[in-house]
Amino acid sequence: MNRDDLIALFLARHGYSPGDAEPLAQDASFRRYLRIRGDRPAVLMDAPPPEDVRPFLHIAAHLRGIGVSVPAILAADERQGLVLEQDLGDDLLSVLLDRGEPAEPLFDAAVDALAAMQAAPPPAGLPLWDAPTMAATAMGTLFDWWWPARFGAEAPPAARDDIGAALAEMLKPVANGPTTFVHRDYFAGNLLRLPDGRVGIIDFQGAALGHPAYDLVSLLQDARRDIPRDIQDRAFNRYLRARPDLEPAAFRNVFTACAAQRHLRVACQWVRLALRDNRPHYLAHGSRTWRLLHRALAEPAAAPLVAALDRWIPPAARGNPPELEPQP
Repeated sequence: MNRDDLIALFLARHGYSPGDAEPLAQDASFRRYLRIRGDRPAVLMDAPPPEDVRPFLHIAAHLRGIGVSVPAILAADERQGLVLEQDLGDDLLSVLLDRGEPAEPLFDAAVDALAAMQAAPPPAGLPLWDAPTMAATAMGTLFDWWWPARFGAEAPPAARDDIGAALAEMLKPVANGPTTFVHRDYFAGNLLRLPDGRVGIIDFQGAALGHPAYDLVSLLQDARRDIPRDIQDRAFNRYLRARPDLEPAAFRNVFTACAAQRHLRVACQWVRLALRDNRPHYLAHGSRTWRLLHRALAEPAAAPLVAALDRWIPPAARGNPPELEPQP
């Protein structure tokens, strides 16, 4: 039985017609989404193995339990990787921002949802998004994908050792801060405006335990769109008012470290998506992501990484590999 037949059988079993399904979206993984039209609108997540939908189901139950707006699960086949969920609509914050709607209320709602999500004890069984894991993921995209594409050869071991040590040093403050639920992709493309003005949250299956600054970086320094600095500052200050337990100066330093790690990892991840997954359109975000990294590296908290990158990757080389640069 092919995949389409499995989907048709699953939908029919739960009272939906396969003929009402139409493509909705595909993210940077191998999942895809189908919108089911009709009297009972729904969204089908199609996540064929080795994708695993169990983390999504586990986290969805947790978030709904603490009052955070996420899609209700209508039906699931864990073995086949099929999940039928509530349709939260089309008002993604990314779409609203790109068509010029006022950003302030959207980011207010996103910050409020983030603070609420972090206020509750996290669910059991989440993986760690700690300093060693963060460093390892950045090293992976940098040295396994970007470096060979940019320089045409493997990186020397000394470069790996130097940049790896710099990442570990820069990320040390992550271990000294609080640990909380981290969505890991908390940005406008995974948030929807709901009729009551709150935001609904999707694509949370990669959640982990980590520092609260990481999700705020994802939201305010979005690799996929430019966010005006005054909007970022306003949302950052709103977040700190919601989290009086955080010491502002220390939090800003960890925010910088998380920003440098994330932007380095994601800038190089665009290359992996292009080469491994045949998704070159993601490279269009490369120049913005490298600019965000440059901005983070200007902060004192990123000094260890600055020194190591300067020894091995000249500023002029920091960008998409020329052979992969999207044509205007």
